[in-house]
Parts: sequence; C-alpha cells; structure tokens
Amino acid sequence: MPEARGHVVLAFDFGLRRIGIASGDSITCRAAPQAALPVGTRGIDWDAIARTLRQFQPALLVVGRPRNADGTASAVAAAAERFAAALALRTGLPVHRADEYASSLEATETLRAQRASGQRRRRVRATDIDSAAAAIILERYFGHTGGFDD
Repeated sequence: MPEARGHVVLAFDFGLRRIGIASGDSITCRAAPQAALPVGTRGIDWDAIARTLRQFQPALLVVGRPRNADGTASAVAAAAERFAAALALRTGLPVHRADEYASSLEATETLRAQRASGQRRRRVRATDIDSAAAAIILERYFGHTGGFDD
C-alpha cells in the first residue's frame, strides 16, 4: 500500500486589528494555533506573513469567511475577501474559504474553560483567541473537505 502523503495547510482569521493563524496537515486534519500577527496603522505586515509561509511551507491556505447569524456577509467580509485575494496573488498558492461563523466566540469559551480547569495557566489574550479561532476555521475546512482539496 502506498504511503499517504499529506500537505501542510495554514488558516487565517482575518481581523482589522489582528490576523489569527493556525497550521495543520491534511493527514491528521488537526489544527494548532500559531502566533497572531498585528495589523498596524500601515495595514497588513506582509513581511511577517512571508516569514510564516517560509517557516511552514504550506501547500494551500484557508481564509475564514465572516458572516452574520442570518448567513449574510459581516461588516469585515469585504476586507477579508480582499485579504484572501491579495494572499493568493502574493503567494501563488491556492486560497480556499471556510466558514468562520462564531469561531471567535467558540475559541473564547474553550480558552476560558481551559483556564478555569487549570489546563491553561496564562490569562486569555485577544491574540490567543484570534489564533484559536483560526484553528477552528481550519478544522471546519478539513471537516468539509475530508482533508483534501475541494
């Protein structure tokens, strides 16, 4: 039987103040939060994103698609789409979209529960929430695609 070959995937939870990042692979379909990147007054730090891409060498990228509870695009949706398009142009990698509805709320609840139970010692910071949300987005993507490109 041939050996399964997976690929590394990076996910981004785009925000106007920070961009959460998570990494995962298509074999385990598990995601791990990475360091979030601040979005400064000058905009997105594309050099920092390039360093992250060099570090992980992903085969594809996933950007969360922000939406409201009723399914309509959220206020930040257009900016997230511009980010995804710029990411595709700058990297030449395929950029997929994945549902991010309530991922930040889910991440916040999970991290606070970990802190309350003693699993997590540090207080929960906004950057932790953004990257945990990116991990949720990536796992949703894997769940939708079964770990393979769609």
